[in-house]
Amino acid sequence: MVVLRNILVAADFEETSGAALDYGRNLAHSYGSTLHILHAVENVLVRFAGEGALALLPDLQAAVESDARKRMEALVTAWDRTTLRAKAVIVTAPEPAEAIVEYAKEHDIDLIVMGTHGRRGFTHMVMGSVAERVVRTAPCPVLTMRRPEREFIGPDALLAVASA
Repeated sequence: MVVLRNILVAADFEETSGAALDYGRNLAHSYGSTLHILHAVENVLVRFAGEGALALLPDLQAAVESDARKRMEALVTAWDRTTLRAKAVIVTAPEPAEAIVEYAKEHDIDLIVMGTHGRRGFTHMVMGSVAERVVRTAPCPVLTMRRPEREFIGPDALLAVASA
């Protein structure tokens, strides 16, 4: 028997993470799981530390984190919070993959759901893949998806009956 008490959706606010959130919501609803929605904000202090604009970086970091909080608030619905007991989390980290895996370890996550951009070749080599690193290091299964994906979310039986 599959038991999913805690499902983590890694959100980067791109189209693929929207699809991941749809799957995460449906899985959490089906299994009665708690839904965790995590966005890892890049630590600009680490990234640009040696580039001479050190005085501006704290303001930039605050702006990036504020924008992420606003986007997360728009993403997480009242239904998510009440029915799925959703926890919206913003973390600041130098590496998003490490932040996702650490959160999964610390919060006993049973499944990570995340989008992947499906980059190949030179772009993949230069930019890497957060999803690939999470898959390799996660303490639990990882469901990845990209757009367009094969839909396997069907209408909820109660919704189908209500609309009939």
